Amino acid sequence: MPPAAKKARPAWRRPKVLVPAALVLILLVTAGPPAWTWASSLGHRYAPAHAPSAPVGIVFGAELFPGGQKPKAFLAGRLDVAAQLFRAGKVKAVLVSGDAGGTSGNETAVMTRYLTEHGVPANHIAADPHGLDTYDTCARAIKVYGVRKALLISQGFHLPRAVTICRRLGMDADGVEAVCNSCPAAIVRKNVFREIPADVKAVWDVGRHRDPAVLSGPDPSLTNALRS
Repeated sequence: MPPAAKKARPAWRRPKVLVPAALVLILLVTAGPPAWTWASSLGHRYAPAHAPSAPVGIVFGAELFPGGQKPKAFLAGRLDVAAQLFRAGKVKAVLVSGDAGGTSGNETAVMTRYLTEHGVPANHIAADPHGLDTYDTCARAIKVYGVRKALLISQGFHLPRAVTICRRLGMDADGVEAVCNSCPAAIVRKNVFREIPADVKAVWDVGRHRDPAVLSGPDPSLTNALRS
């Protein structure tokens, strides 16, 4: 008897179809979210000299040097811009948001001290010790500290995501770019590429409107700082 004929695969299961489809899917997953954050933040990112005014400047936390007493270059650059904006009268108060229990140390304590050493009075600074990531910083700024309008201060590779998240959560947010002239090129590239999976996560977080990891009751410290 002749051997049974093999059943033909459906057209969509053939390699000529599956491989291009998989490549398109990968492209959408990796390129779509960065394109979304970039487009969503257009017109809302500024150099410090051209920044608009807002009641609050929000500084996103980052790693400290070993010993936990001094900000690394990325964070120092953000804090320098925050102090510059305060001295120029562009913001009335600064909210430093980071991880007080971070692996490199208490980010918000170091950020607060750095700002006071660079001309920002302590009574114009509020600290959020539970800004564990960019989404949490935005969500807590709104839900815990009552921020409605703010300047977000970070490096250019991070601003599209930060501005997009905060605006999608309901904050009237603009980004102000901090530089890092002393940062090694390899470190900058690493952070740029890190934004790809971070943007994918941002789509997921914003889409389900998740609560921050730590959701505490209203904190009046920023309101008090604005009244100082």
